[in-house]
Amino acid sequence: MRAVILRNHLAPGDNIVLTAALRDFQRLYPGEFAFDVRCPCPDIWLNNPHLTALTDQDPSVESLDLQCPLIQWSNRRPCHFLEGFGNYMGFVLDREFQLTEFRGDIHLTPFEQARPSRVAHLLGADLPFWLVAAGGKFDITAKWWSYRRYQQVIDHFQDRILFVQAGELGNYHPPLRGVLDLRGTTTLRELILLMRHAEGVLCGITSLMHLAAAVPTRPDRPTLRPCVVVAGAREPLHWEAYPGHQFLHTIGSLPCCAEGACWRSRTLPLHDDDENDAPERLCLDVHGDLPRCMHLISAHDVIRAIERYLEGGAARCLTPPQASLARPHLRSEVPAPYA
Repeated sequence: MRAVILRNHLAPGDNIVLTAALRDFQRLYPGEFAFDVRCPCPDIWLNNPHLTALTDQDPSVESLDLQCPLIQWSNRRPCHFLEGFGNYMGFVLDREFQLTEFRGDIHLTPFEQARPSRVAHLLGADLPFWLVAAGGKFDITAKWWSYRRYQQVIDHFQDRILFVQAGELGNYHPPLRGVLDLRGTTTLRELILLMRHAEGVLCGITSLMHLAAAVPTRPDRPTLRPCVVVAGAREPLHWEAYPGHQFLHTIGSLPCCAEGACWRSRTLPLHDDDENDAPERLCLDVHGDLPRCMHLISAHDVIRAIERYLEGGAARCLTPPQASLARPHLRSEVPAPYA
């Protein structure tokens, strides 16, 4: 049996995608490999049955720094991010890779599955809710949509959907009005447990989108968790979208994305010495403070995508008593710059 430590120092979303590669390698080649992982977000890997504890000092253990060269073909081939790390592992380990499930692989203990959600704990009742992430990391600001438009969506569904705002400290997550505000208060594992109970998700292309597909739904919910992704034209539809998601893209709508996604990183330079400030990584068509491809997506577009889930029965609205119970816990005001 070959023992291999996989090293992936990228963001949580990349590691959620990696869980699929590890799962499928173990399914395709049972007993051939023992894998362990080194990454900055170990909460993703808790309880994963496909891992074996390996030591870095053991001379019989191989080390593999992961890459994703398949991304270079993302505008020219019908490939998904879930295949990227697996294809690279297959190349290095001399095995054919094949995806067996169209989702990442997050494992919860029976205790975690049985726990009430943090929302239920705070409100005193098990209410249906949607997670919303209205910002992102500063390294790739081209993924951001307008917080004002997120607010329009929240306002439209007042008393019909309970939105729970999530976001990591140190990143850009402007406060929204009319939400249960949990920004900066959850560990990654706690966010995973929130996702377990979430009725749906509203976000850009971010780790929350990957978790929406990877975290198993509750037995009383549809298998495919509703998720509306405000995507624009930075990344190809087929590279990022999951089954059951409403992936709102604008690829092909502008000259800068006429032949595929642009993969540009920032809307405007931040002058922080990051490599993404380089001219070749900046958006070519900025409208106000948004890439034009994101500006083309209106609040109405997002509202209609969520309404489809509600009309089709994939997600539920709050009942009037539930809305009354939730209302006192929602943020009523936001700081002046966001008002």
